[in-house]
Amino acid sequence: GRRTQLLKGLPATSTVEENAAAGVSVYTFNVTVSPMSSEGVAILPTIVNSNPLTEAFDIEAKGDLEFSIVTTGNPVLDYETMPKSFDLQIFVEDKFGRTDLSILVVQIKDQNEHPVFQGNMAIQTVMVYVLEGTRMGCIYKTDAADPEKAELKYSLLPESVPFSVSKSGAILSRKVFDYEKDPHCYFLNITVTDPDGLNSTKTMNINIININDERPYFTTERRIYRIPEEQSPGTVVANITAKDPDDEDSPSRLFYSIQSSDRYFSINPLTGVLQVAGRIDRDAHPLRLHPNVSVILRVEDSPNGGHNSEMEITIIIEDINDNPPECNPSIFRREANENTTAGTFLLDLRNYCKDIDVDPSNNQFRFTGLSGFGSNNFALESTVSGRLLVTESVDLENPANPGAEVYSLTVRVQDIASPNYTSKYSFYFFFVFFYIIYIYIRIKPVNDFFPIFSALSYEFNVPEITKVGSSIGRVNARDDDWPPSVITYSIVAGGGTRYYTNIFWISPTKGDVKILARLDYETTQKHILTVQASDQEKTATVSVTVSVLEVNDEEPVCSPNFYSFQIPVNLPVGTNINGFRIECQDRDSDPRSFRYFIDEGNMNNHFTFSPSAGSNTSQLILASRFDYDSGLDTNWIYRLRVYITDDNLLSARDKATHLVKTGTVTLSIRVIPNPTTVVATTPGFTVVTKRENLYSESAWYVPFVITLGSLLLLGLLGYLGFLLVMWVRTRCPPAGKGDSVPLIHFTFCLSSQTMTKLNTVFDGEARDPVTGKMYEFNTRSGARRWKKNNELLQPAPAMQVKFSATDDSGQGMDRAEAPGKKESSEKRKEPTAATRPSDKPS
Repeated sequence: GRRTQLLKGLPATSTVEENAAAGVSVYTFNVTVSPMSSEGVAILPTIVNSNPLTEAFDIEAKGDLEFSIVTTGNPVLDYETMPKSFDLQIFVEDKFGRTDLSILVVQIKDQNEHPVFQGNMAIQTVMVYVLEGTRMGCIYKTDAADPEKAELKYSLLPESVPFSVSKSGAILSRKVFDYEKDPHCYFLNITVTDPDGLNSTKTMNINIININDERPYFTTERRIYRIPEEQSPGTVVANITAKDPDDEDSPSRLFYSIQSSDRYFSINPLTGVLQVAGRIDRDAHPLRLHPNVSVILRVEDSPNGGHNSEMEITIIIEDINDNPPECNPSIFRREANENTTAGTFLLDLRNYCKDIDVDPSNNQFRFTGLSGFGSNNFALESTVSGRLLVTESVDLENPANPGAEVYSLTVRVQDIASPNYTSKYSFYFFFVFFYIIYIYIRIKPVNDFFPIFSALSYEFNVPEITKVGSSIGRVNARDDDWPPSVITYSIVAGGGTRYYTNIFWISPTKGDVKILARLDYETTQKHILTVQASDQEKTATVSVTVSVLEVNDEEPVCSPNFYSFQIPVNLPVGTNINGFRIECQDRDSDPRSFRYFIDEGNMNNHFTFSPSAGSNTSQLILASRFDYDSGLDTNWIYRLRVYITDDNLLSARDKATHLVKTGTVTLSIRVIPNPTTVVATTPGFTVVTKRENLYSESAWYVPFVITLGSLLLLGLLGYLGFLLVMWVRTRCPPAGKGDSVPLIHFTFCLSSQTMTKLNTVFDGEARDPVTGKMYEFNTRSGARRWKKNNELLQPAPAMQVKFSATDDSGQGMDRAEAPGKKESSEKRKEPTAATRPSDKPS
């Protein structure tokens, strides 16, 4: 720790130039050690501090004890931006612990540096764009600086370019540029120089930008075009071309349009191709009167409006034979009786046909080619007139006749001129343009024949249980007229009863006969109808017999069907009960077909019917005795439901397939016990009455009156209590000592001052028959309460009576202090008869 002169050559002052690279030696010094030391330096020389702080310097060893201070390049020394001097403190220590600390002062020397461009020119080649037509003047401002703050000078090369640079570095244009005449690009070298001749150079690229300043012009010279009508959309009419002086060295970007309101043509906006846009009909207005179409074309050098030029062309539309002769209407319908005579005129086609072509050579036509079904019965008078005549009468019923009601003919309306265009409305056939007319001639038939039924009479067998609305048969009639007439059917007679006017209905078109009401064999077994067939002009009738087939559809009807009576409990078995018997009738069944059985209410089978089948009468018999003593029988009232069926004469197999009807009889039988018979007591029941008070908003005065009355009652009771207390105090003065109190007075005061506490004891319990819940009750007072689940039945302790009066011995029952005494005592009072609980709960 001893300070010793170990650093040789320090302290000292040294200089270094700015911008020195890393590793430049600034100063060299030595370290001296004692001759006695054999191990050298313990801590090499180190810069322990610098003023101001910096890492721009470091110490490197050049030999064993020679060291040099060098620059690190981090940061690079700059005279203009950094301190001009640095104080470096250098520390060293040898092996004996001796140390030394000295200072080296490093001064920064200024050096002339190159000027530096700033802004975009410092990092890249600047691209400057100048619009043609721009006025002369400044187009860019360069910026450069000298580290020594010296005044700089700007220069520009090459000198032949139409640009110059000012003293402040502004780039100036010396002419107005024309893109179409001048070069489109210039390269400039901008040099900045300081007073010592140091300079820096940057490159600038100046581009001349073309602007739209020229008007395009059409190069197409033709102004009149001819096209035939009915050209398909997209057909090219003309190729319109134009040029723009602004685009001489590149493909022109021109835009074409049609300025006139035209629906026939369109132009491609990019190529200038004029083409057909819609149908061009020379025979329709307005081209029928004005076939020349004027189109104004415009060319522009910008889609959003720039320089433009216009040109007008004329397109002449030529007529072609593109329309066949047309007839309106093209379908004709005529009628002729089947007995129409030959030579009768039917139709003049010339009045309905025309050719709308404008050129007269294209609108001539003739009538040819009469054909079609039945065309041999008709003919055209001539090809020019187009008059249609009947050549032969038609008999529809003749077997040699085709028998058709309508004849379909076709007539060709033929264009005389040869067509050179085919539309969807025409037919191209042997180079002839033609139109087809359709003629439908309906032959009106004459009604010559009456309708004829397929049978002389009809008979239908119908079961009486057939459902209403069911079809029971069909009648059919034909008509020999051609075409056959529509025949309608109707019932003109029969089909009614005394209860229903019409119980049958026939379909007017199909002849199906249906029933409208239920048939009854027992009432009417046969119905005779008269059915008429009509073809609207002539009629025919036929007889229809409907036979009703008997079916078991009636139920047995018994008398009486309900009966109630009483029988004694000891009635002998086999007795006809009360002489009761039933008599049954069935409108469609034999009396021997009845069968009797009890289906409901016959507990223990005490009752039966005799005979049980084969007769229309039967008696009610007691089949077994009643046994109430052993508990076998418990019912005293029997409600029997007796069923009577009419299937006794049917076999087991027929019962499953035949219709069976059932009648019913209800019997109520009450069994009367003997006078000595103990009848079980009917179990008791509890009637729970629930009352619910509903408050009506209209009775607002009810709660008001109740509240007011309650307040008055409480006030009255309080006043009466106050009077009672005052009366007791006046009539019962404080008690005297010992024997001086009369006995009569003691008794009166005891009765008035005694306070009795009665604890209600619940010494019995029972179950409520309605709710099933357990409740407790007092056997003497009858007081009740619901029993809690975890509460045991209370014991019945003796009631205690507490009072405040004293007896002869001067001892009291409670701790209340008697008047005139300071001590109190207690005495147990034996239970009395009134308070002692009963020995056994009831």
